[in-house]
Amino acid sequence: MKKYILLLLTAVLMMSCKTNTATNPVGTSNPVVGNTAFFTKIKENPNFQQLKINSKVNIENGSFIPTLDATIYIENGQKVWMNMIAVFLNVGRGIATPDGIKGYEKWNKTYIESDFTYLNKLLNVNFIDFNSLQNLLIGKTFIPVNDKDFNLTKNAQGYRLTSSKNLKFENNGEVSEYSVMMDYSTDFDLTQVHLEDKNKTNQLEISYSNWTGFENIRLPKNVKIIIKGTKTSQILLENTRFESSKMDTPYSVPNNYMKTEIK
Repeated sequence: MKKYILLLLTAVLMMSCKTNTATNPVGTSNPVVGNTAFFTKIKENPNFQQLKINSKVNIENGSFIPTLDATIYIENGQKVWMNMIAVFLNVGRGIATPDGIKGYEKWNKTYIESDFTYLNKLLNVNFIDFNSLQNLLIGKTFIPVNDKDFNLTKNAQGYRLTSSKNLKFENNGEVSEYSVMMDYSTDFDLTQVHLEDKNKTNQLEISYSNWTGFENIRLPKNVKIIIKGTKTSQILLENTRFESSKMDTPYSVPNNYMKTEIK
C-alpha cells in the first residue's frame, strides 16, 4: 500500500525552463532589500479550475516496482484524484480532499481511509494538509512561509530562501522543528526544497525542473522526491501531457479488500 500512496502523495508535479542571464551576479550571502514583491509572488494561489496530468512514475525503495503510467486530476482546492497502470493493468487508485485521503492498490488488495496523518508519516513530516499537498504536486511553495522567519538572497540563478530559525509545526500534540532551504529561478519557479527535521534524522528533498507555461499557470515536467529516514526512497515523475478538460473521477474500493491502518 505504501507503494501506491507514496505516489498519491507524490504524484502531481510539472514543467520547461526559462532562464535569464544576470549581468552582475550577486553572491548568495547578500540579502535582498525590499523583498515584499518576492513573497507576494511565491504565495500566489494557483490560477486554474481543473488540471489533468499524464505522468510516468518511477519509484526506487529497494524493491522492484515497474514504471507506472499515472493519470492525475486536480480540481483546484477540492480534490486530487489519481489512477495508476502498470503493463496495461490497473494497479491502484486514490483520492484526496480537504477531509483526508482514500486509496486502494491491487497488488495486496488493501485500502486506506485516513486524514493527512498517513501522508505526513510517509513523507516524514507533520504539516501536510490538502492545500500543501496540492501545491507540492504542482510545484508551488507548499511549506508555510512567513517572511520574518526567512532570509532571502539572490544570485545569477535566482533566489534562495533560508530559514533564519527552526520552523515549528504542531500536529496531534506533536511538535516538530525543521530547517528549510528553498531555491527559486529568476522567474520565481520553485526549483529545489530541502527540509531537515532537527529532532530526528529525517530529511525531505524535492527538485522541480523543465518548467513550462500551460494556459494561466507554470508547471514542472520533471519532479524528483527523495525521502530520507531509516531508509531512503526516491520518486521520479515525468509529466508528459497537461490538459484543462473536466473529467470523471470514480472511486470505490473493490470487494474483499483489507483496510491498512497507520503504524
